[in-house]
Parts: sequence; C-alpha cells; structure tokens
Amino acid sequence: MKSLRAEVAVIGGSGFYSFLRGAKQLPVSTPYGEPSAPISVGDVATAAGERRVAFVPRHGLHHERPPHGINYRANLWALRSLGVRQVLAPCAVGGLRAEVAPGDIVVPDQLVDRTQGRVRSFVESGGTHVPFADPYCGRLGATLGEDSEVQRGATMVVIEGPRFSTRAESQSYAAMGWSLINMTGLPEAALARELRMCYAAVALVTDMDAGVEAGEGVGQAEVFATFERNIERVKGLLARTIGRLPDPEGCACSSWAEGLDLSYEIPEPG
Repeated sequence: MKSLRAEVAVIGGSGFYSFLRGAKQLPVSTPYGEPSAPISVGDVATAAGERRVAFVPRHGLHHERPPHGINYRANLWALRSLGVRQVLAPCAVGGLRAEVAPGDIVVPDQLVDRTQGRVRSFVESGGTHVPFADPYCGRLGATLGEDSEVQRGATMVVIEGPRFSTRAESQSYAAMGWSLINMTGLPEAALARELRMCYAAVALVTDMDAGVEAGEGVGQAEVFATFERNIERVKGLLARTIGRLPDPEGCACSSWAEGLDLSYEIPEPG
C-alpha cells in the first residue's frame, strides 16, 4: 500500500489516464460508498523529476455518472486515505462574461453554490463548522498562476445540472458579476476543505453560456469537443504545476482544524 500512496491528486476526465506513467488501479472502499472508479496511482514527469500522483475520473470510467449523481464524498475520502494533501481539479466551464472566451484556462478564486439536492458535507452531527470564505487554496492558485497559460481570478457559479441554463438564468448570473458556470465544482471543493486538503480548480472555458449576447446557447457536443481539443494543454499545465507545488505543511487549508474536535473522521493512509 505504501508504494501506492500519493500526496498529489488530479480529479478530471477519463482522458487523463494517459497523464500517468506506470499507473496502477486501486479499488478503494469508503464509509460513503464507492468512488466514481478505482483510483489510479502513477508517476508524472516534471521538470523537478518524477512525482507520484493519484487520479480519479470524476464522472466514472465511461462518463456514466452525471454531475448530480457523482459520489463526491467517496471520491475525496478515497484520495485522502491514500495520503493526498493537494488536489488539482480540471473541469469544463461555460463563460458568462466577455472577459473570458472559449479556450481560456482560468483558475477561479471564488464559488457560488446553486446546487440543490447533493450531499454537501461529511458533517452529519455535532457542531463542526468549516471556514470557506476563500474556497480555493491560495498557494495552489499562486503556483498555477505562474504559468503563462493561466488567467487567475474569477467567480464560478455551480449549478445542479444536468441541464444547461436558460437564457434568463445565464443573464442573471452574469449580472451578478460571475464569470464562469459549471456543474461539478461543489461540493467537491468544500469536501476537500473538510478533509484538510489543498484544492484548486483548473477551469477550461469550452463555450459561452446561453445568456451571452454573442452566444446561441450551448450543447453537449460543443463542450466535449472543445475540451478534447485542449486536453493536452491542460495536461501540460498540470505537469508543470505539479513540478513546483509548494509544501502543503502549514497551509490554512489544513491548519484550520488544529485544536478542534471534528465530528467526522479524516482517514489516515494505510
């Protein structure tokens, strides 16, 4: 088991399997059910040398899990049980405002939750309250922002899905000043915080949402095709970032729980 530990993880699409060298699949059972798929653990070549990385396909091996059907708790718990401390989470997003365009890679710094029926927390009883004013890890965001591919700083609204927004909904989100729209960013980010992991979204803009004046609405084929065309760019960014990740020790993403009696257990690597 020790050889399959990893301190860094990527949560993304199935196209990232080729991102890992010598990957081994590890079925992980959790108190919250099964993850989207067995966790893959392998190596990533970086400028600083090989780095052991875990990977879970957010939607399953064959994209069988819709955004509202993902077992987010199992995915995050499984990664933490393997020793993961830092998570990079590439995702497809729509653009809501003119400052972003298809093909842009954006590292958001704020979230707005517009999901409805999801299990949002590991807290099932007791008085544990988790700080979330800054939902993403500042250290990871700064490291990603060193790359010329990245536009840093944006607010991402997360909707329930699986349907896309109406024009009126999209226009209302844009009027609030929010730049990106997505279906999977929550509760993923909040659960990572509860498990004391650093987490950053890596948002690839695949389309302009329905309310943008120049847009004509968005369809699934367009989203998937744009993501596929840009996946090698995202892989390159992730590899460069993984090679220069800061030490997670002492980060506020973890230290918030020091001295607190949490009402849930954080797994230790076996």
